[in-house]
Amino acid sequence: MLQIDCLVLGGYQVNCYIVRPEGSDHCVVIDPGFEPETILRFLQEQELTADAILLTHGHFDHVGAVMELLEKTGCRLIMHKKDWIVTGDPVAAWIFPLAGRDLKGLEFCADGDGLALAGLTFTVLETPGHTKGSVCYRCEDVLFTGDTLFDGSCGRTDLPGGNGDSLGLSLKRLKKLPENYRIFPGHGSSSTLDVQRRSNPYLR
Repeated sequence: MLQIDCLVLGGYQVNCYIVRPEGSDHCVVIDPGFEPETILRFLQEQELTADAILLTHGHFDHVGAVMELLEKTGCRLIMHKKDWIVTGDPVAAWIFPLAGRDLKGLEFCADGDGLALAGLTFTVLETPGHTKGSVCYRCEDVLFTGDTLFDGSCGRTDLPGGNGDSLGLSLKRLKKLPENYRIFPGHGSSSTLDVQRRSNPYLR
């Protein structure tokens, strides 16, 4: 059974998830957007070892604490390569601060990968649209959807790398998943896929 703690961080109110098997002292950190000291304090207070950081995408508000966490924990960092290879104007470089950086422990994931981390398996679902490298992570009965799918809404596509048509296809993919997953998004409240199928205008 999963134990999921959510730390809401920074002015952008990013959901950073600490995920572990219930009772375990090893965990995975998903989208550490801001306040590395808050995340590190939580890990210390709960006596947890971070085995890996998973990024749903490379936007600054989801990666702001990555560098300090890597330095302090020595854990792995996993993201999609398309959000690391970013070219374009200075705005894109600001929005994707990890792009092109030589980061210790960096690994790239792809669609269908099964990531064995902290005693759990996270399956990668490529869901481009909000960014080219946006992914969701499926673990047991949970979907971590980043900024692809929110409770009642979906991610924006007007920033560098965004594409409305791609996002539409990604949302259709999530809608067609056979199970009723619990949804933990990058911002806002959690939900379930069945609720979103009924009430979210972007999944109808």
